[in-house]
Parts: sequence; C-alpha cells; structure tokens
Amino acid sequence: MLDIKRIRKNPQEVEELLKRRNPELSLDKVLELDKKRREILVKVEEMKSRQNVESKKIPTLKKEGKDVTELMEDLRKLSEDIKVLDADVKLVDDEIEEELMSIPNTPNADITVGKSDEDNKEVGRWGEPRKFDFEIKAHWDLGVNLDILDFERATKVTGTRFSMYKGIGARLERAIAQYMLDMHVFEHGFTEVLPPYMVNADSMRGTGQIPKFEEDMFKINERDYYLIPTAEVPVTNMYRDEVIDEKNLPMFLTAYTPCFRAEAGSAGRDTRGLIRNHQFSKVEMVMYTTAEESYKRLEELTEFAENVLKGLGLPYRKVELCTGDIGFTSAKTYDLEVWMPSYGRYVEISSCSNFEDFQARRANIKYRNDNKKLEFVHTLNGSGLAVGRTFAAILENYQLADGTIEIPEALRPYMRNMEKIEF
Repeated sequence: MLDIKRIRKNPQEVEELLKRRNPELSLDKVLELDKKRREILVKVEEMKSRQNVESKKIPTLKKEGKDVTELMEDLRKLSEDIKVLDADVKLVDDEIEEELMSIPNTPNADITVGKSDEDNKEVGRWGEPRKFDFEIKAHWDLGVNLDILDFERATKVTGTRFSMYKGIGARLERAIAQYMLDMHVFEHGFTEVLPPYMVNADSMRGTGQIPKFEEDMFKINERDYYLIPTAEVPVTNMYRDEVIDEKNLPMFLTAYTPCFRAEAGSAGRDTRGLIRNHQFSKVEMVMYTTAEESYKRLEELTEFAENVLKGLGLPYRKVELCTGDIGFTSAKTYDLEVWMPSYGRYVEISSCSNFEDFQARRANIKYRNDNKKLEFVHTLNGSGLAVGRTFAAILENYQLADGTIEIPEALRPYMRNMEKIEF
C-alpha cells in the first residue's frame, strides 16, 4: 500500500510513476477522498475547540447563579454533531484505505518502461543449452514413460492441472526440495520455517493477494481461510502488526510448502505437464530489511536463486521485468528463466522482487531505528526455486537417447547415490 502522505505531498511524481505501469492509472479518487477527509477534520477541530471553550464557561456561570440550561443544550447538540462528523471521518478513512488497496506499487524509476513481457530486458545468461543428437522428448512424456509421473490418475482423483509423482519421481521431487533448503540454510544463512498451509484474509491482504487477486485463490468454504498461493504469504505475515528489533535486520527466512493457485487468468497456457498446475511445491525465500539496504538485498536474493540453478547445471537467463510486467506489489523484479529443450525457449522458474515498504504498510510491519523512530521494513521475496519446474527442467535437460534420465551430481547424495532413472 502506498503512503497517503507521500501521495498528498508529491501527487504528480507518484502518478507519473504509476502511469509507467499503466497510463490509465490515476490518483484522482484517492486525492479527492483525502481532501474531503481533511475538510471534515477542520470542521471537527473547530467544533471541538468551541466545545472546549464553551464547556469552561459552565462552572463560572453556575457560580454566578446564572441559568446554563440553554448552553448545556447547545453543547449536547454540538457533541452530537461532533459524533456524526467523527463517524464521517471513519467512513472516509475506510474509503481511502479501500482505494489505496487497489493502487499498485510504484515501479522503481530505473526499470524499463514497457507494456508486456516482450519489453523485459535480459541482463544475463549462464550455461549453454545442450545440443542433442537425438529426438528430444517433453518432460511429461519422459515422466510417464519412466512411470515416475502419473497425470491420468491425478486427474481422476482430483481434476485437470494436477500431478502425481510416483516411486523414484516422488523421491526426486523430495531430493530437489531438500537440496534447495540445505543450500539456503547452510550456505546462504536463512532460517527455515514450516508455516501453516492455510492463512486468514488479513494475511492475504497484507501481502497483496486480496482484494485484487482473490479470484486466483482457493478459499475454504464458510471459513475465513485461504490455501496459500506461496509461502511468501504466511512467512511475510509472521511479523504482521509487530515491531522488529533493528538488530535482527536483515532477517532471512526460507520455507518449503505446497502452493495452491486457481490460475483463473491463464486458460489455455502450459496446460500439459508440470509448468502450470493448481498445486505445486516451492521453496521460498523471504527477506526483511531496511530501506537503505533493500536493493542490495535484491541482488543478493537473486544470486541465491541463481546458485541453485548453477548447482544443478541448468542453463538459465536473468531478466529484469519492465513496468508493464512487474507484479502488483513489486517495485522491481528479476525473473530467472530455465532452458526447456522441448519448448525451445526459456521458462520462468524464479521471480525475485523488492516490494520496498508496500507490503509492510499493508501488514503493519515496522522496526525502530537508531533514533528510536518507527519505520516500515522493506520486504523481499524470491522463489528458490519452484520445485515442479525444476523437476521438469532436470528431466528435459538430462534426458538420454534411450529415454532414461541422468541425475545431476548435486542431487545424488539425496538419492542414495543413484546416477540414473531407468525403466
């Protein structure tokens, strides 16, 4: 959520940044509401001042033996009028908050202005896509042929866009997640968290999933709970409505969880395989830091995700998202895209974002600085990585001519030193 004081002080600057996202975005409504609120407050303060002055006359008038009935009646009416205006202020406050909740974060001034992913800027590559001397297969065919993936039975027990891992496939999925967690905990200095897989509406609101993206969430009927779309939600909201001791910043947290997404806006996209499912697993990284350090931490966070891909020997590219492609809550985002041979292109496998204080304002997460002043933290998060997509990338990049899969060396200790997935 944007700071209303910032909008009030620099409306043109804020609106110009927002229009880099979308030329249709406007601050007119929130500015109008803010003006209305301040006008009511002026009236309220005038009335309260008058109430204070008139109330002080009563003891003197009584002492002089004068009748204060009329004055008392005037003060009673004045008090009622003040209550009405106070209620009006509360209503306008609620309208302002609702409007602010619908306004996206301002993009970092340095990122490319663009309309879609076609305008994103590639900023780096690692690894060379493997050249195959045989006809390659897609991961869904490789997995089914090896009997380590079963999409048919997943569809039978649940529905489309669900997956089932079997045997060595289930073990490989677990190994991938364990490898990622171990790297983040023991090499990158994160604290592991195992959060709930359901959160309440306040948590979803805090990280920006609702109200704007509620249709993409799975809500529990008759309960104020949602299945988490990512561990970002419970882990970021751990400190909602709290003040963090500055000596504990920066704070690095990581979590491995299932993720649940309705994918309401993605009909027809990547419908086969593991790339876009309603349920998938992901290792998430979350950082809390100060404004002064947040962009340095974004580079660090992205590097941590890159280290996982490098460790697995998976070619990837790093992309800086343009203003038209960054998420609602993000100020700046890097996507890491892994090479998928069957697609003949790179596919997103991690998204690393700096939200600045946008989420912290919604979730009310603060710290006390050296001057004892309360400040909002800056939050960041990144996939470290999407486990299903990593599984798919390994199958495709490590496939052999006979349809078997070589297991990356980094994962072999987690697979009881197995070197290959065979028929």
